[in-house]
Amino acid sequence: MAIGTEAVAEQPKLRITGLILGAVAIAGLLIAPFYFYTGILMSMLCFALFACAFNLLIGYVGLLSFGHAAFFGGAAYFTAHAVKVWGWEPLAGILLGVAGAAVMGLVMGLLAIRRQGIYFAMITLALSQMFFFLCLQAPFTHGEDGIQGVPRGHLLGLIDLSDQYTMYYVTLAIFLVGLLLIWRIVNSPFGNILKAIRENEKRAVSLGYRVDRYKLGAFVMSAALAGLAGGTKAIVFQFATLTDVTWQMSGEVILMTLLGGIGTMIGPVVGAGLVIALQNYLAAWDFPVTVLIGIIFVICVLLFRRGIVGEILELFKRKPKRTA
Repeated sequence: MAIGTEAVAEQPKLRITGLILGAVAIAGLLIAPFYFYTGILMSMLCFALFACAFNLLIGYVGLLSFGHAAFFGGAAYFTAHAVKVWGWEPLAGILLGVAGAAVMGLVMGLLAIRRQGIYFAMITLALSQMFFFLCLQAPFTHGEDGIQGVPRGHLLGLIDLSDQYTMYYVTLAIFLVGLLLIWRIVNSPFGNILKAIRENEKRAVSLGYRVDRYKLGAFVMSAALAGLAGGTKAIVFQFATLTDVTWQMSGEVILMTLLGGIGTMIGPVVGAGLVIALQNYLAAWDFPVTVLIGIIFVICVLLFRRGIVGEILELFKRKPKRTA
């Protein structure tokens, strides 16, 4: 009884600590553009949202997708084409990218969701590669050149996004909204069912849940949020290229999520920030950056089996037990 009481008493303290750290992190993000290059910061935010969207699927449902680059890059293409060719307002273009990614997620999910494990991963990889070759050949994507010179325009016809600081804060707002949506999904009854499926799918089936429907719903939500990140990236960097839809991009988001910690809210953000920072600040080295990132990844996997944030959270969980 003493151990249980002590653990329950510690939960509010952990929540308060989490809220304080969250407030400090948001404050840090608000002042960050005055001390760091905004281009790198916006790249971190876009990929952090992408990693969080991917983590919604692998961390809370247990489904490993090798095809999430299709949603990220596909939304970038949809947004870039709508804004540059059709003259759409930036937010409308991003929402079109989200809708396009959700439709793609629905189609891919219907084909892949009935398989599990490596079979599910391989189906998503195959479908993603099919979309890559479609982007390579489709006229509106401009092949290997991609869609370049995408105008940032004015958000809602009022806010000029050509200013770097304005663009950064809009990107930050989109990132926070996406993160809030993911938090709400995870902490809803729907999210609890997803966790139950992850822990014991057969038990969830025996309780009467339509597991395939819940998996498909999570897959579409994850795809839509990945599309939100991809559409935002197209506006931020004013282009959409084949790099965004390659299988390497899917591997990169897996790396970010594993480094930060699967199944944690803030872990993918930390992992994405670490990878993007390494890619930018080590680019001047003569030694290949990809090899350095690979070495760091191996070290982190050996030392932090749950990821960086996962190990930190595990230490906080162990402390109350030891005190009890």
